This record gives sequence, structure tokens and C-alpha cells, in this order.
Amino acid sequence: MAGSFNQQTPRAVVEHLVRERVYREMGLPLPRQAKAPNGLVVNVSARHCHLTQEAVEALFGPGHQLTPVKDLYQHGAYAAAEAVTLIGPRSRVISNLRVLGPCRDLNQIELAYTDAISLGFDIPTRMSGDVAGTPGCMLMGPNGYFKMEEGVIRAAPHVHMHPDDAAYYGVSHMDKMKLKVHGECGVTFDNLVVRVDESFKLEAHIDTDEGNACGLKPDTFCELIK
Repeated sequence: MAGSFNQQTPRAVVEHLVRERVYREMGLPLPRQAKAPNGLVVNVSARHCHLTQEAVEALFGPGHQLTPVKDLYQHGAYAAAEAVTLIGPRSRVISNLRVLGPCRDLNQIELAYTDAISLGFDIPTRMSGDVAGTPGCMLMGPNGYFKMEEGVIRAAPHVHMHPDDAAYYGVSHMDKMKLKVHGECGVTFDNLVVRVDESFKLEAHIDTDEGNACGLKPDTFCELIK
């Protein structure tokens, strides 16, 4: 086999490995997409928050540590058991807002556009970590409240890449590409921001509004276009 996988391996990666072997055994040249070093995974990123240890302790109690319950696709990232209530400017709330770990050095809430409208936020589209000048909010946890002065954003569609992937596609960190989603509601997303790091696996992130608009499913064929 061209690689190994288990029940947790994303379908796109399994298909990539199977396609690679089938073409090799048939003695046929690989299509361009199958020549990529890694299969593309496209995931919908639902609303969530990233917290500092200070915020975690304010919301859940002194010394509290996040409890991992589900590993995410990127190395080291996980969904935590902890969730908070987000209070918006119209006093409307979203309860059970999932916390993602591990803790970071800044607090950040990532919402879809419809979430923001419902709560009364006017949020910009930003890359993760670029929170200067963004709206703040109030969070509530079982131990109390935590006020964020800034950090509520709509995450820009982006793709995580290992340097090998970036070399294949001919792009660099913070370049922009297009993500073409095929299917009955096929859509091409422009301005997909490239993020390159040695620790990354090839994965594109869009939010729930974007995923619903294009009818993204686990078996939807997607491709990156420079």
C-alpha cells in the first residue's frame, strides 16, 4: 500500500492512497491531483474559542487544566470537554461554546457570520491571532465570568500545509490560493490563505456558513488551485 491508515484516517487521505496504488499497478500516469505528496482534507470549523490559562482558571477555577476529549486533525490540537457561554452585545447568548486546546497566549472566539448577526456582533474576517481592534465579549463558566477586550473574529478560509505541500503547489506562507469544491452546489473560494509550518498536515478550513453553502460532505471532491 502507498501508505497506512486506520478508522480515524480522513476519507480524502484514504482515497488518495488507494488512487496512487491503482494507477501504479495499472501502469498509468498519475493525474496531477494524485501526484501531490498528501491528500487534501477539507474540514468545516464550527464556532469555538481558544483561551489563555488565565481565562481557563477564571472560568473553571484556580489551577484548572483543559481536558482533551477528541484529537483534531492537526498535531497536538484537540477539542476539550470544557465549554463556555458567550454573551453578545444584545445580551443574546451562545451556550456550550466549545473550547479548543491547548491553551494559547491570547483569547480568541471564532464565529460564523450568521452567529455574529444573531449575537449582534460586527466582526471582521481575520487570520487566527490577528485580533487587534476586534470586538470583545463576556464569557461565563462554572466558576465565574471573564471579560475579553478584543478577540471575536470570523476566521478567514485557510489551508494548513507542510513545506512539502507548499513546494508541490508552488506557494509560500501567507500566499493565497483558490479552493474548488465540486458537487451539486459547487463553489470556488477565492483568497484561501496559505499557512505553512513543519508541524502542519494538509487541511483546508472553512466555517459552517461556507460549508453549508457548498453542501460539503465527507466524499465531496475538492482541489487547490494556485
